[in-house]
Amino acid sequence: VRLVESGGALVEAGGSLRLSCAVSGLVFDKYAVGWFRQAPGKEREGVSCIASDGRTVYTDSAKGRFSISRDNAKNTVYLQMNSLKPEDTAVYYCAAQDGRATMNLDDYEFWGQGTQVTVSS
Repeated sequence: VRLVESGGALVEAGGSLRLSCAVSGLVFDKYAVGWFRQAPGKEREGVSCIASDGRTVYTDSAKGRFSISRDNAKNTVYLQMNSLKPEDTAVYYCAAQDGRATMNLDDYEFWGQGTQVTVSS
């Protein structure tokens, strides 16, 4: 199983980015996929997740600014991030689990290596 994140970059506050998570090695449309992030010196935290049936969950930090989607034909999950703030700066990880879409890190079995997002003020 392999998850590969891409799309991280340096962006100014107020800008937008779209992260991608390409998944291989599992039956993609049976899995929930989540996005998590970890800022320097902080614990990894949830951002958003999408169930196999397309239902979505957002944490308070993401509501109204971020949007998660999936393309089962491409085995890819996207995270559209708008109105970015300096506090969004972190390494963003995607993860997959054969279960419900939750924001509990321990529920996720497979993880990517992360992509860096830096938001300048």
